Amino acid sequence: MVHHILDVVLNAEPAKGGGFTEGIVTFFKEGGTFMFVNIFWLACAIAVIIERVVTLMFRYNLNAPPFMEQITKLVLTGNPDRAVKLCGAAPNAPLAKVIRSGLTRANRGEIEVAKAVEEAVLENTPHISARIAWLWSLANIATLMGLIGTIVGLIGTFKSLGNVPADQKQALLSKGISEAMNNTAFGLGIAVTCIIFHLFLTAYAKRMIEVVELNAMKLENLLSRRQAGETSAMDYEKAS
Repeated sequence: MVHHILDVVLNAEPAKGGGFTEGIVTFFKEGGTFMFVNIFWLACAIAVIIERVVTLMFRYNLNAPPFMEQITKLVLTGNPDRAVKLCGAAPNAPLAKVIRSGLTRANRGEIEVAKAVEEAVLENTPHISARIAWLWSLANIATLMGLIGTIVGLIGTFKSLGNVPADQKQALLSKGISEAMNNTAFGLGIAVTCIIFHLFLTAYAKRMIEVVELNAMKLENLLSRRQAGETSAMDYEKAS
């Protein structure tokens, strides 16, 4: 039923784009039912990729060096409340959440600050790498679905060869092989796309987690030195 509906839609689409559009339509029609099954997995992969790209590069993105420079300046000049408000300007960024957690306990001692920062890191960093691993699973599923489509296409073709005249066997065999190869190609294409984005997003998320952990440690050291009287606003001004 689904195949019939999609087939009607494809047939109704005008080939205004020339040979390329017509070739895509033919590619899917020749691939058979499993081509449309893999479209579902392709849609899932695209949804994960878009969600992760938007989240990591826009919602969670925060330029750490200037942000931490401002935090350091406010802490050393005795304005931790303003530093907390600065963190609130980026409410979705994991780095801002971790820094804010440490700043809100700045007057409770070094141990409390360390506990708060560690808890915030453990709470927020898993959200950075969430769902990225799905792309690897989707790559495997798409590959296997493509192979199933290939096998089903070949089985159906060889079964049909015994029931047709000799002059039609060549055309039927050609159609069956085309269906099989189209499924394989489509499944592998989805898998390659998933793997490429998996590698990119994994590296990006790993770097973001490292930045969060590094600056969390810097904040702990800053507050510790500040509490011990080892740093002051004058020191900051000299360093600037």
